[in-house]
Amino acid sequence: MKKFLLIVILLGVAAAAFWQFWGRFHQSDEVLKLYGNVDIRGVDLGFRVGGKVAQVLKDEGDVVKTGELLAKIDRQPYENELTGANAALAVAEADLKLKNNGYRMEDIQQARASLEESRVFEKNADRVRERQAGLLGGGGVSKQDLENAESALDEARQRVKVAEAKLKQLEAGFRPEEISAAIAKVAQEKAACATAMLHLEDTDLKAPSDGVVLTRALEPGAIVQPGTTVLSLSLERPVWVRAYVHETELGKVPPGTRVLLVTDGKPGHPFHGKVGFVSPRAEFTPKSVETTELRTSLVYRLRIVVEDPDSSLRQGMPVTVSLNPNPR
Repeated sequence: MKKFLLIVILLGVAAAAFWQFWGRFHQSDEVLKLYGNVDIRGVDLGFRVGGKVAQVLKDEGDVVKTGELLAKIDRQPYENELTGANAALAVAEADLKLKNNGYRMEDIQQARASLEESRVFEKNADRVRERQAGLLGGGGVSKQDLENAESALDEARQRVKVAEAKLKQLEAGFRPEEISAAIAKVAQEKAACATAMLHLEDTDLKAPSDGVVLTRALEPGAIVQPGTTVLSLSLERPVWVRAYVHETELGKVPPGTRVLLVTDGKPGHPFHGKVGFVSPRAEFTPKSVETTELRTSLVYRLRIVVEDPDSSLRQGMPVTVSLNPNPR
């Protein structure tokens, strides 16, 4: 009896081990299928400057290419801004040139002549003082006359010093600090010109990427602030698929894994894709995602890059994802 029970127990253990091994082997052979949705990026386009909309060149449904002109703002205010900035730059550059060249030779010559004139006045005042001093003892002049002559001499000497300082200043040219300030002013005006030019360029709204116009929000004549949406664009690339994988199957889809993507509208035309991102954090399955697991189970989000998209892929379209048996 005991032998019979032992044999039964051993057979049960063997059967359980075989069943577990067979289940794992069978599960590994199953084709992994995931379910997700197409995720196409869009962008709201607006001007970086404000003004009156002059033209809107595209309408809803129009296909656009990268760099294609989509809309315009009235350029006149920004052309005037650029003209004023260029004029201010010309003034600053002329002032810098003047300071680098120093004072004009005519100004220096005039200062030299003024100095010589002051020296002549000084000599005359000195002779008058000496003459007044010689006549003071004989009663020919009063003490007041002598004091007046000495004051005139002192004044003439001060004029000489002023003229000498003026000539020295002109011959030395402008101070280094004045030249540095002029250089800084030129740089400031150049920056203002660059900003004005950028503002003028920003009156043209161009497509940042290939895509399709979804919404035309404004019409010519509208007054807009910077950043106001004028057109909404659905980008042609990249086209992604957002899918979710259970933890037990996470190892089958590491980044770089090649997959096939099938839509309900084109079941016989699979698209090729590659897993580009696997979320490092688990989350509860979104209610809009179909999965064979319970909706409350934890899953990991995948982002699959579609390598050969076409116009049939639409935002939110359901997609079935399977491993590519012939990865390139």
